[in-house]
Amino acid sequence: MKTIQLDGSSGGGQMLRTALSLAMVTGQAFRMTNIRGQRRKPGLMRQHLTCVRAACEISNGTADGAEIGSTELVFRAGKVRGGSYQFAIGTAGSTSLLLQTLLPALWSAKEPSVLRLEGGTHNPMAPPADFIGRVFLPAMAEMGATAELRLIETGFAPVGGGVIECEVEPCAKLHRIEWMERGELREKSIRVPVRDLPMSIAGRVLDSALAAFPCEDAKVVALPEGPGRGVACFVEASFDHGNELCATFGEHGTSSEKVGRRAAKMMNDFIGNGAAVGRHLADQLLLPMALAGGGRFTTMPPDSHVPTNIAVIEEFLPVKFSCEKGDNGVCEVSLRSRDSRAD
Repeated sequence: MKTIQLDGSSGGGQMLRTALSLAMVTGQAFRMTNIRGQRRKPGLMRQHLTCVRAACEISNGTADGAEIGSTELVFRAGKVRGGSYQFAIGTAGSTSLLLQTLLPALWSAKEPSVLRLEGGTHNPMAPPADFIGRVFLPAMAEMGATAELRLIETGFAPVGGGVIECEVEPCAKLHRIEWMERGELREKSIRVPVRDLPMSIAGRVLDSALAAFPCEDAKVVALPEGPGRGVACFVEASFDHGNELCATFGEHGTSSEKVGRRAAKMMNDFIGNGAAVGRHLADQLLLPMALAGGGRFTTMPPDSHVPTNIAVIEEFLPVKFSCEKGDNGVCEVSLRSRDSRAD
């Protein structure tokens, strides 16, 4: 079997994570050059290196070039094994992205698995653990793949120190999806988790979110003592067919009011668009949809991650994606086999 050649200069760490997932599931080796080539600091960072090393461990694989700063990697997977695993990123790098790298392979294993991942859980550059547990994993359960996530310790950037645990059950086959409509809005809520900051800051975040997205279920959640300090705003909505969670995080130089308004605006934009799937979930559904062999969904105009993610998937699997823009900015993403008669 030939080694797949990938140029990582056009994307970031997601290209590598997708390639690792597919290499473990399909058994195909890959060589990626120019890893994160257009980033300010190109090459493998600690969070990416942890993904590589974790992939090696769960698949009995090998990786040439697995070191900090490396811009070239050759990865060869062996046989994926379920079991109990623990991986520590060592920084505030996202545990959610590490989890999503490993899940497709562990779903394909014959045995159940238990993961304990340490690092960042609430990072502005990645989906928080809350999104994984309340949006992504329920969507995957609809496709036949089950996993249960527990947030053990919240880890804000830049300190990290968070912990998640996940129990993963084997999945023999993923179901195709047809998510064209989300149905009626059933529930909505706002949560503002905060640690080691004045409660007045969290209150201002909550008030500004409520002003833009009124709902009765809204509260500040004071987190127990732990590593680092921080505040976030989670605006969540549940529909007949799926959930959405929009998250923002407090940062130096950003007012509390802006943190709340941003999260509310993202949710209002999603609701106003009318699509079934939000931007972040759309990107995360591409790989499992390809493994299922087909499907389609509607989403908002995709971000830059989508075309680079699709390019990697189409190198590993005989599938072809299409993204067609419709009314009101709604985009229909569909997938079919390359050997389909429609070709």
